Amino acid sequence: MTDDRYIATVSVETAYLPEESDPDNHRFAFSYTITIRNEGEVPAKLLSRHWIITDADGKVNEVRGMGVVGEQPHLKPGEGFRYTSGTVLDTPVGSMHGSYQMIADDGNEFEAQISPFTLSMPRILH
Repeated sequence: MTDDRYIATVSVETAYLPEESDPDNHRFAFSYTITIRNEGEVPAKLLSRHWIITDADGKVNEVRGMGVVGEQPHLKPGEGFRYTSGTVLDTPVGSMHGSYQMIADDGNEFEAQISPFTLSMPRILH
């Protein structure tokens, strides 16, 4: 059962970066823009991130770290934080998913789940 006081939602936009990619050498660069929004009733701070990045060959890269883009945003109820980051895959298609670890001002810790999303070079997937 979820506690309505502690809810953060995540939306994602992705882009292929041809200028940073080198397909002949199996380098496919992607950006992803994340918007995390505090939909709960208590202000909360994003402490850390956990990503699972998988390419089309099944190679998995797990990433953990403090904050996002060097920040640990503190979000009041209804507030959002948007940032852009990137990743490089060995294949033209892959996926990412994960979670953000949050702490509410009242000391309760909770996770904001990041649903799986696809990274794809244009015209690869129909």
